[in-house]
Amino acid sequence: MTKAKWGSIGLSLLIVVVLVIWMATGEVKVASEEVPERQENAEDSLTSVQVETLSARLHEPGLMLQGQLEPWRSVLLSAQVSGRVESLSVGLGEQVRQGQKLLEISDEGRSAEVLRWQSRVKKLEADLAAARRLRSGNLAAESEVLGLESELAAARAELTSARQVVDHLTPEAPFDGIINQKSVDTGDLVQIGSPLLELVQVDRLKATARVPQQSVADVAPGQAVRVDLLDGSQLSGVVTFVASAASPETRSFAVEIAVENPDRKRIAGGSASLRVALPEVKAMFISPAYLSLGDDGRPGVKYVNGDNEVAFGRVKLLSVSTEGAWVTGLPDEIRLITRGGGFVGVGEQVVPVDAAENRG
Repeated sequence: MTKAKWGSIGLSLLIVVVLVIWMATGEVKVASEEVPERQENAEDSLTSVQVETLSARLHEPGLMLQGQLEPWRSVLLSAQVSGRVESLSVGLGEQVRQGQKLLEISDEGRSAEVLRWQSRVKKLEADLAAARRLRSGNLAAESEVLGLESELAAARAELTSARQVVDHLTPEAPFDGIINQKSVDTGDLVQIGSPLLELVQVDRLKATARVPQQSVADVAPGQAVRVDLLDGSQLSGVVTFVASAASPETRSFAVEIAVENPDRKRIAGGSASLRVALPEVKAMFISPAYLSLGDDGRPGVKYVNGDNEVAFGRVKLLSVSTEGAWVTGLPDEIRLITRGGGFVGVGEQVVPVDAAENRG
């Protein structure tokens, strides 16, 4: 079967689904096939159809996605040195600030190593200064000066390394966050690489989702996003990233959304519905009952043009609710055929009867 036929079948199924949803949940408006009463002044040779004048207005469509919520930042802190945990400064669930000391590992002579290299550096600095003075009077060889410079550089490197080891004895929080996991207690022995604490930032979250390839052109960084949570509450977010290449497995594009969570709701790791606000477009709101399929299988509606001829306007569905459907693709104002459309064909001249007059 060709792609065109598959597309026609897909659109047909879409119209069926829209009509089923609308009939199950919305107010029933039937596109009646009955011919309205002819007006006395209408030519007997022309068919009368009931019409309703509709105008397009600005509408902000939305792209609905299913997303996964994650902490904005998450890090598992591991031991950079071996030793015994002498003290823990924080507990599970505690809020910490960037730079705050989290725990302390036993020194085991590491501070003394820093002092030893400090002394070594000072001595070499003094020896080098003396050698340079002697060299200026040709009382010392150039090689002696170069040798001392080399020894001093190596000693300074060892001092830097020793200081880093001492710094690792008291790990600090790399950012503001909450202690989400604790893997050690006071007195535990740890080795290099042993897990210590997990820190997460949840006052801001990251939502991840996949955008279908046919919709990715409508999504860009900076667009506002409404996040609907499972408990019925909502949060606000903004698109921060849209992938440039689709996944070969799903043919969809990864998207990331920054979500503000000032109350620190415990929702990280859960799912949510995401509505990406798309640019405003001129659209028309109609009842799904007036939708039908054209010869090419694409959805559209019948209306009467300025020459009182029946026209078929193809539409693009933006959204569907219990009240109706937002569509684009039509002129800014149309006389939608609401009654008698089944008795007339495209291009046929008709007598339009305003629905308001019939109601009157």
